[in-house]
Amino acid sequence: MFAYTWCVRIWFDVLTPKQVMFFKHSVDLLKERDHELLCTGRKYRECVTLSRLKKLDLKIVGKFGGSSKYDKLRASSSRIFDLAKTIKEFEPELCVSFSSPEAARVAFGLGIPHVTFSDSPHARAVQRLTIPFVNYLLCPWIIPYSAWKNLGISKNQIIRYHALDPVAWIRTETKLKNEKKSRSRYGLEKNHTIVVRPEESKASYLIDKESNVNTILESIVENFHNTSDILVLGRYEDQIRHLKEKYGDRIKVLENVVDGMELITLTDVFVGGGGTMTAESALLGKPTISISPIKFYVDDYLVKMGLIRKISNSSLIVRILHQMISDNKFRREQKNRAKRIIDQMEDPADKLMKIIDRFVAL
Repeated sequence: MFAYTWCVRIWFDVLTPKQVMFFKHSVDLLKERDHELLCTGRKYRECVTLSRLKKLDLKIVGKFGGSSKYDKLRASSSRIFDLAKTIKEFEPELCVSFSSPEAARVAFGLGIPHVTFSDSPHARAVQRLTIPFVNYLLCPWIIPYSAWKNLGISKNQIIRYHALDPVAWIRTETKLKNEKKSRSRYGLEKNHTIVVRPEESKASYLIDKESNVNTILESIVENFHNTSDILVLGRYEDQIRHLKEKYGDRIKVLENVVDGMELITLTDVFVGGGGTMTAESALLGKPTISISPIKFYVDDYLVKMGLIRKISNSSLIVRILHQMISDNKFRREQKNRAKRIIDQMEDPADKLMKIIDRFVAL
């Protein structure tokens, strides 16, 4: 598809589990074309473990700063210092990130062109530290240009793709081969399965936000633990410990990082406090409920298309869960609706390949 007369050195900064999934296909394509790649990451439990699971080789530089603003500042500053040395030695001709403030600062400081992706204009702190320094911003078409206003980027630097981000891996990931074996691995024995993904509570855009996710989880456990396997996919080690201590054997707290697509495939209903796995579940055609404490453009689109329900009331969520679990016709329609929508979307990796193709041709 892309015929290059020479290869370039490209640096990917990969910071979260989503970014592992999002960039894996692009990295594989670029390696096939003999480009020289360096993928950096940071010490962050889910990201490091998932990168090993997906065979994405990361050079770990620095660590996640946690929930404290002071600790975030210290971790980011230290990481910039260490990345500067690593990247100066690699001498990349292009940087690709998913709104990485450290990558933005290092690339800008060393004069390296920087292409960044983002579907999260609501993460204002991260965007203010990233967007002004990049050459191009790539984002889903549902995010209006006005969402990036006052962030130091012009409209002609924004390239939109007709897809939601999970499309980048949904089409390339291996589908579930042995459901019985997978169910056994997760210890699923009851009539139904509900997967709950808490919000990213230590993210800068959520630190000062009130959340009723814990109240909602309590209602789900109280009403469904006798008839349904309730799997909770925690994000942080302290969060996992708290969930295990509070709920005991009424829920299954997943301590190890798992294959998200496999887990979603096994579930009857997915309840998400964040954005990525909620969108992934919806696009896979699973009955999906968003309990995120903030508004996402992606959530709004999926609600409009009938792929998710946005609920913040614990009593209502119990009623809706009962309906979703018992209504087989709804479940079939949801799968068909998701397929029609995703079939119309493009692969975000294609946009990146075209930009790299253009860059190489200069």
